[in-house]
Parts: sequence; structure tokens; C-alpha cells
Amino acid sequence: MLLTVEGRPVQHGWWGREETARGKFRCWIGERGGRQGVRVTLLDEETDAVLADWPDPR
Repeated sequence: MLLTVEGRPVQHGWWGREETARGKFRCWIGERGGRQGVRVTLLDEETDAVLADWPDPR
């Protein structure tokens, strides 16, 4: 998982279980999501697939 502010990486994390990573994803949004320019991205490091992105770019 990657936390960026204004496009700059400021924190990352890795968890071996997707369930845990998704829980941390929600937690990071709750803790840091109110700040200007924050993006939280959950990635599958094996496939480079984006599993979740907040805020949703769509």
C-alpha cells in the first residue's frame, strides 16, 4: 500500500494477507483521508494491479 500527498510518496506498508491489507487501507483513509492532496493506493505487488484507490479517480 502506498500513501502519497500531492503526488509524493510519504508512507508505504506491506501485509501478507489481502484481508489485513484491505483493513489497513480503510484505516489509513480514516486517519489520513481528510488532508489535502492525500491518495491511498492498495496494490498487488506480484501483478502490479491496483486493488483499491482512494479517492477513486473515476
